[in-house]
Parts: sequence; C-alpha cells; structure tokens
Amino acid sequence: MEKTIIAEGKTTNEAIENGLKQLNVTRDSVTIKVLESEDKRSFFSILTPRVVKVEMTIKEAKEEEIKAKKEIELSQEEQEKAKENVENFMKKFITKLPEDVAYHIETTTSHINVEITSKNLGYLIGYRGETLYAMQNILSAIAGKGIENRVRVILDIEGYKAKREKTLEDLAEKVARTVIRTRKPIKLEPMQAFERKIIHSKLQTNTKIETTSVGEEPHRRIIVSLKNK
Repeated sequence: MEKTIIAEGKTTNEAIENGLKQLNVTRDSVTIKVLESEDKRSFFSILTPRVVKVEMTIKEAKEEEIKAKKEIELSQEEQEKAKENVENFMKKFITKLPEDVAYHIETTTSHINVEITSKNLGYLIGYRGETLYAMQNILSAIAGKGIENRVRVILDIEGYKAKREKTLEDLAEKVARTVIRTRKPIKLEPMQAFERKIIHSKLQTNTKIETTSVGEEPHRRIIVSLKNK
C-alpha cells in the first residue's frame, strides 16, 4: 500500500474522499495537506475546470500500537497490585483534602476506575477537566509501578465526566444545526480523546454531517462539516 498519494477533486472534501477510497483507509488514519486550494483561482483560470489537490500520507502504526496497549488484559495479580498502588497513594492524598472527601477504587481486566466524591472540588477538576486529566495520568503511572503491562486509570471527580458528556452532546447538536444552516464547516476547540469520542458518537447517525479529527495531541480537535452527496 502506498504511503503517500496525491488526490484530486472539485472541492477539498471531494479530493479527500477520493484519496481515502484509493488508500482504503479512514480520515483518522492519514495526515492531509492541501496542495492546491479551491480558493486559489486566478482571473485567467475562471473558465477552466476547478481542481483541488491534496497530499495524503498514511500515519505510522504508533497510534495502533497505543490502542493495542490499552487493550491488554490485566491478570488478577496485576489488578490487585495496581489497586494496591493506587490505594496507597490515595490514602496519603486525601489527608491533604477536606475531611468529607471519599474515594472508591474498582478494578477491571482493562483498567482501574477511581472516583472521588465530595463538594467544592472544582480545583481538582480544573478548567474543562485539565487538572483532572493531569491527575489521571499521574494515577496511571502510579498504578503501573512494578507491573509489566501498562495500566490505564480512569478518574472521575464529583461526576464531572457525566456532566461534561451531556454538555458536549448538546454542543454537538447545536454545532450540527449551525453547519447545516450556514453550509460552512466549524472547527471546535482542542479536546481530550474522551471528549472527541463523545462528539463523534453523537453525530455519527446524522446523515447530513461528518466529523473529522485533525491535528496532534494535545491540540487535536474536531471539524464538523456537511457530507458530500
């Protein structure tokens, strides 16, 4: 399979779709560079057929390797060790928090769930969950101490993720209506993978809309646009 191709179309989206068909991959599997924009039209080229060219390169298998690691099943022994690691940390951590703070740890074969409950813990959540996700990464590192397999921790505080999911679903619907009305794509702000998945899932059944993730972490974001017919 070719690693890089040049695809053409009457519009940018059409060129991309033609390239995806040629490569037989999804948008998330390639990087896209517009070589010849539909906006770049000189006076003398008005009467000539419009052609947009895009360069499409298949991404290396790094993302697939990361997904594979996430799908590794933890043995019972690894689950117990990971839980013990997190438990030891949390016991010390909550001594720095208000007395009414409680936590619950649950193990599964694929990850560890940690839930912190109390009131007024917004400072642990941060702006749009930034502090929460940073702490989640720290807990993942702590959970995996002494374990060969990578251990993923999913942290939630005061039910933030459920509330955020509802907010993002409402946003997805609002943006979709705007795109359909204006017929112009909308680029959303950078989001966590968990949040992008909510947007994609909410709009995947919309027959008029398509969603595409672009950019690199931590600045990866979604573009909502009309489907080509």
